[in-house]
Amino acid sequence: MFTGIITDMGTLREMEQRGDLRARIGTSYDTATIEIGASIACDGVCLTVVALGEDWFEMEISAETLSKTNIGALWETDRRINLERALKVGDELGGHIVSGHVDGVAEIIGMEDEGDSTRVTLRAPEALAKYIAPKGSVALNGTSLTVNDVEGCEFGINFIPHTKAVTTWGQAQIGDPVNLEIDTLARYVARLREWG
Repeated sequence: MFTGIITDMGTLREMEQRGDLRARIGTSYDTATIEIGASIACDGVCLTVVALGEDWFEMEISAETLSKTNIGALWETDRRINLERALKVGDELGGHIVSGHVDGVAEIIGMEDEGDSTRVTLRAPEALAKYIAPKGSVALNGTSLTVNDVEGCEFGINFIPHTKAVTTWGQAQIGDPVNLEIDTLARYVARLREWG
């Protein structure tokens, strides 16, 4: 489990197809505190550490993960990646409960500066749009965010300068595919209503 609070921006150093895709990510984390088998959310995708170095870790990425995320479309050498280590008992829960199981890919369809902040409009897949509500939470590329408004499949998010500085959101562009994880609570509420 994660919180959606990004704690490092890693850099994709290399990728190699070895049956599954293997990615090496440079990090400022103290890798001596990371164990083989640990989970790290990479742009919101929960991946398992399979190898470690002094300032890097490697992950294996299955075809299923590639089909459900933006990894195949966007990940290339030198790309910056939002990172978050798994939540530990007693850690502060500053965002919301995030599983790292991406539900689908949204697309950035609009960006507009509002003061020092940036308003971003995204289009969600139709099957997921019903789970997105104004003032609810979503995880986008692993970042816990509050939804400002919703209209059909489109929804708006506001990025403050701090978020743009400490995550990859400062480099976002119109047309970018974005890993979307809907709020687990929203999914369960919708499911209960179906049975109601």
